Amino acid sequence: MSEGSSTPTGTLERWATALRLKTDPTIFFVSAACMVFFLIVLLLLPSQTADAFTAARSWIVTNLGWFFIMGVSLWLLFLVILALSKYGKIRLGSDDARPEYSNVSWFTMLFAGGIGTILMFWGVAEPIYHAAQPPRAGVEPHSVQAAEDAMAFALYHFGLHTWTIFTLPGLAFGFFVYRYKLPMRVSSVFYPFLKKKIYGPIGKTIDIFAILGTLFGVAVSIGLGTSQINAGLSELTALPDAVWVKVLIIVTLTAVAVTSIVRGLDKGVKTLSNINIGMAVGLMVFVFIFGSTVFLARQIIETIGIYGQQLIPLSFWNDAMAPYTDPEGWGWQAGWTVFYWAWTVTWSPFMGIFLARISKGRTIREYIIGVLVAPTLFTIIWFSIFGWSALEFDGIGGSGGEITQKVVTENNVPLAMFTFFDQFAVPDGVITLIQGLAVLIVAIFFATSSDSASLVVDMLCTGDAGSGPVGQRMFWGIAEGVLAASLIVLAGDAGLFALQQVITVVGLPIFILVFAMLFALARGIQQDRRIKAQEEALAKVTGMS
Repeated sequence: MSEGSSTPTGTLERWATALRLKTDPTIFFVSAACMVFFLIVLLLLPSQTADAFTAARSWIVTNLGWFFIMGVSLWLLFLVILALSKYGKIRLGSDDARPEYSNVSWFTMLFAGGIGTILMFWGVAEPIYHAAQPPRAGVEPHSVQAAEDAMAFALYHFGLHTWTIFTLPGLAFGFFVYRYKLPMRVSSVFYPFLKKKIYGPIGKTIDIFAILGTLFGVAVSIGLGTSQINAGLSELTALPDAVWVKVLIIVTLTAVAVTSIVRGLDKGVKTLSNINIGMAVGLMVFVFIFGSTVFLARQIIETIGIYGQQLIPLSFWNDAMAPYTDPEGWGWQAGWTVFYWAWTVTWSPFMGIFLARISKGRTIREYIIGVLVAPTLFTIIWFSIFGWSALEFDGIGGSGGEITQKVVTENNVPLAMFTFFDQFAVPDGVITLIQGLAVLIVAIFFATSSDSASLVVDMLCTGDAGSGPVGQRMFWGIAEGVLAASLIVLAGDAGLFALQQVITVVGLPIFILVFAMLFALARGIQQDRRIKAQEEALAKVTGMS
């Protein structure tokens, strides 16, 4: 037996060989062990775990909420400057590389793997919530001003800033993996600072954090999506809105996701993404046609202006006067903006690797504009149609209606979309069909998010853009389902609030990691251009000699 085989690393390598895994043994087994350890603690000490996360979240939003808000706005500014600069023509790959996917397939894959589930969850609920309970002081609930502010806040949360959190890591991964020929891992981004140390303990620690953050981020999304599916099924059938039903839904849809995982990125994820985007657009067209069509057409245009007008003020609004106006001392953003940014950033390793994988060959400028602008425009249209329709149904200038009753009074956000469809003046059979379609769309968005994340976690372990062994990929898909089910069990009736505690705490170290990526990417681009200039100068001298 060799000396190395008696070390912990040697033992892990033997296990990997015995299980026929194609992976970095340390990253795979330590990540899996940490996840299992958390699950054991979660199940054995649920109340203590919940208390610990609640206390940690309270400290984070009180002392570091400003850091989250400032950080994402600075990332967006950096990306805009980079896209407009001379560096925008650099390709994610060799200089002669070209995209592997058409623009249509590229968009549907990045969108379905991104926030499709969230648009279904919050497209109606968030505008209604903010109109009924305006974030800013002095605004009359349900007024025209409250409605316009509500749309501005919703788009701030799901527009350019959300996609910035995905775009920056994806650009960094694509640049270092395809131009520096480094492994498909988060640690590769820090090559300008760590050099060969990315292959050592420091690099492996970074990758393990990224994997755990991804698992938690996707698990929270699965939890929200499952709540909405359960609410929809309860509306359509005799199934109760209960924890055991949610767990059963997770088990069923995890099986669907695992099936897609086995088929791989091109056959599984791509096919599901294209189908689901088509159905989501169909749902949006239904609302546009059978709602107040002229009103909505006018609002789409006007909402672009509202978003543009409010974008810069909201990007830097910190609710700094909250200690004088709010008993909790932090204010509205603790439960909304900080939660969103912490939650979204846990998706950034997964979405970043995923975006890099499907964006090889595109220029930096093409990548930034495509990933930032196209999904944001779709989001504006989506919120304009669903949000303004919901606000109109509930009576702008009135005192709220049935949707407000569900979202605000009963705090039943998952039921918002289904209550919304009940307002349309069409036959009951059509409403039932549309509500059933909405449940199916959420379910497929759930499946595409889960299988995309599982494939990416597998890439983080293997360091290879190709697919690992089927059993290895299936393990991560099942792990996500188990983690999501455990969080649902822990959350109980206080679902969304409990998930907020977990994700805000988990999001902090990932947020710091992504912040550091900005500096690594800037240095990497400068080094790349310097090497390119030296090569061109040498070629010129050689040609003259």
